[in-house]
Amino acid sequence: MEFPFDVDALFPERITVLDQHLRPPARRPGTTTPARVDLQQQIMTIIDELGKASAKAQHLPAPITSASRMQSNRHVVYILKDISARPAGKGAIIGFLKVGYKKLFVLDDREAHNEVEPLCILDFYIHESVQRHGHGRELFQYMLQKERVEPHQLAIDRPSPKLLKFLNKHYNLETTVPQVNNFVIFEGFFAHQHRPPTASLRATRHSRAAEVDAMPAAPARKLPPKRAEGDIKPYSSSDREFLKVAVEPPWPLNRAPRRATPPAHPPPRSSSLGNSPDRGPLRPFVPEQELLRSLRLCPPHPTARLLLASDPGGSPAQRRRTSSLPRSDESRY
Repeated sequence: MEFPFDVDALFPERITVLDQHLRPPARRPGTTTPARVDLQQQIMTIIDELGKASAKAQHLPAPITSASRMQSNRHVVYILKDISARPAGKGAIIGFLKVGYKKLFVLDDREAHNEVEPLCILDFYIHESVQRHGHGRELFQYMLQKERVEPHQLAIDRPSPKLLKFLNKHYNLETTVPQVNNFVIFEGFFAHQHRPPTASLRATRHSRAAEVDAMPAAPARKLPPKRAEGDIKPYSSSDREFLKVAVEPPWPLNRAPRRATPPAHPPPRSSSLGNSPDRGPLRPFVPEQELLRSLRLCPPHPTARLLLASDPGGSPAQRRRTSSLPRSDESRY
């Protein structure tokens, strides 16, 4: 991968290591030094272009390596330069490898959770025109020596099929430990951790349970002697006593006077649903004489007057006088 500026002057060594500060490496004595701002801008351009090429090769929707991501994270990138002669005489970049430490929760072979902080392979790319020439192994081996780790101690973030074949071919990493995240770890990851992993959650729970069992138990409380069990009757005395307890009715029913003793002859109840069961007896019928007397005292209705006036039998006074006369002997039979 070529660039419009001099890569040989920017990266004097074959493999250059850059951190989050993206500072240009020390230059060789006797060479001219351009402005430091221009050198850092050139480094950012190289990283951005390498990230785009890696994302295109892995069919990713967006690059996962860029200068802005490098400055916001504590990652390290290893850049491999082509030292062979070029027509333009400015050199070229073969590929890069980005690594970084991350805190992860991973599962071991017993499916126990472990909190670890391993060195992770975050991005790895070699230009398509120079693949299968040993450049990838050269760059990967240099990183292992620089970081002082073994291949099985690494965690790989979303490795491509090509990367898995590369690790299997050169480092015999084939058997993986299944995980619930995007990272892949291989068999032997927990055997030689350069950072001792913390105790798993399952081991922590077992240790706490053992501590609880080791604590002295509290003195047992003496319980009263158990009574002999007898035959259980359907309605015990306690139930009968409970039924005798009078429950006060709600307002306004509690305002009515209570009877000390129930009456000898309870009053008849009405058959209508709206009547209260505590309603007293109905009022006795009014005698006929009293009813007639009340009717005489009531003023007649205007309609009744019209009916009486249209009666052919005569006036009411005449009918009363006629009815008061003694009847003849013929009318008796």
